[in-house]
Amino acid sequence: MADKKKQFAVIGLGRFGGSVCKELYKMGHQVLAIDLNETKVNEFTAFSTHAVVANSTDEKALQSLGIRNFEYVIVAIGDNIQSSILTTLVLKEMDVNNVWVKAQNIYHHKVLDKIGADRIIHPEQDMGIRIAQHLASEKIVDYIELSDEYSIVELLATKKIDNRSLIDLHVRAKYGCTILAIKRGEEINVSPLPKDMIYQKDILIVIGHKNDLKRFEEEGM
Repeated sequence: MADKKKQFAVIGLGRFGGSVCKELYKMGHQVLAIDLNETKVNEFTAFSTHAVVANSTDEKALQSLGIRNFEYVIVAIGDNIQSSILTTLVLKEMDVNNVWVKAQNIYHHKVLDKIGADRIIHPEQDMGIRIAQHLASEKIVDYIELSDEYSIVELLATKKIDNRSLIDLHVRAKYGCTILAIKRGEEINVSPLPKDMIYQKDILIVIGHKNDLKRFEEEGM
């Protein structure tokens, strides 16, 4: 269960919205699932706190659902870009604090940005970047892009740094990166100390500028 229950509304129960809805509900949060398609809504009654058929471009319909009470509203409408834009516009005019929207393309992104979407998501592109990074290096276990310049990577510790402490590696001084955590099997050491050891096959969770991370991966690992 989640440490603190939050309230989420997910609008659009396609592949992306549906997986977000199920995962948040599984984590113990309160999730309102919304879609125009009654069949989809019925499918998600078991994977949400409440599932309703509603037109998300209709302000009165959203008001009746108490949408302003939700901490986050995720607009995951699939192919209908117009509905996605209108829904986002209505939500921001209703002063919903955190509106996260799935964008179909760069033009859709630009419009969402102009009308005040708080976060714009490109699921296929984001996943594509992560898979490409994983394919390009055997050391990269996972990759999260924070911005155009900064990322978090999970790197597999190699024989080169086996049985060495963090202070031996001088990661921040040499490469400008910070090791946030060390994963060893099921255990995670968050905010490791300088004397903590690293062993081959540990997973290092590292944050830094993309150029620095690349240098650490190629030279330090």
